[in-house]
Amino acid sequence: MVTLLILIIILAFIFDYINGFHDAANSIATIVSTKVLTPFQAVLWAAMFNFAAYFISRYIIGEFKIGNTIAKTVNENFITLEVIFAGLLAAIVWNLLTWWFGIPSSSSHTLIGGFMGAAVANAHGFKQAGIDVINYAKVVPTFLFIFLAPLIGMIIAFIITILIVHLCKRANPYKAESWFKRLQLVSSAAFSLGHGGNDAQKVMGIIGAAIIFYEKSKGRDLSFNDFVVHYSWVPFCSFLAIGLGTMSGGWKIVKTMGTRITKVTPLEGVSAETAGAMTLYLTEHLGIPVSTTHTITGSIIGVGATKRLSAVRWGVTVNLLWAWVLTIPISAIMAATFFFIIKLFV
Repeated sequence: MVTLLILIIILAFIFDYINGFHDAANSIATIVSTKVLTPFQAVLWAAMFNFAAYFISRYIIGEFKIGNTIAKTVNENFITLEVIFAGLLAAIVWNLLTWWFGIPSSSSHTLIGGFMGAAVANAHGFKQAGIDVINYAKVVPTFLFIFLAPLIGMIIAFIITILIVHLCKRANPYKAESWFKRLQLVSSAAFSLGHGGNDAQKVMGIIGAAIIFYEKSKGRDLSFNDFVVHYSWVPFCSFLAIGLGTMSGGWKIVKTMGTRITKVTPLEGVSAETAGAMTLYLTEHLGIPVSTTHTITGSIIGVGATKRLSAVRWGVTVNLLWAWVLTIPISAIMAATFFFIIKLFV
């Protein structure tokens, strides 16, 4: 059992690293496409703030609400190390596939889908599983925010862009663009903080679920808050891993996010990143794990819509929506399959 626990922790950090380079585009796509920073400078900038989010969550906010939500997505009676292992495998495979094809899918929903699919498989199929396998109080808000997070980001970005355009309509265009290029450094940093604070906690929650199960099997009850205190290296390493992953980049998705949805100027980049950051801070406060990919995509669409609706390349956007909707069920099916395979050998 110890060997499997160690393997899960290693796999979880690998997933966290992959999440970093898979989602690097979220916070650097606009800053690269507007040529404010070179790709190398941008990933360093984003990675630094991904990791800095640990200190904000730990010492300023004082808790890890999203990690707690992820750990309690599934009823603890159906959690085993095999379930967590199968869920992680499915999440890693789906993340790599979508990265390879340049599809900005959600790492968080991949992880949740995998976790739930393996747990349902552990309950011996959907018919026998019943309503108790999945903790719907935690899962339903997450499902709703598949659609609400990009919508909120889109509305906020639309409003911010309209306000900025109105306030700066008499400004010197050259000076205004110069100022917005500088402001993009601030807005991308704010979004990277939100990305780190949101996504690193998801992996932390999975590791927490595994360690809590392991401790329970040894006759020791451990709450999530106790886990954070006694295993303080887990949150630290989770934020570090996502920062290192971001430094590896994700150039195919940068291209999709920065140029294929709509063309983005420095002003629009500031609007999109600010709207995305505000949405992430709101959901982190509520303890709802959302997709940073969905959030920034919605924000970019909101920016594009201020020019005219035809400025948004809706064909690309519809393909992204399909990827978002299919992520959880495909991850769940893959995880269930992995679980049954694992059980043949364990």
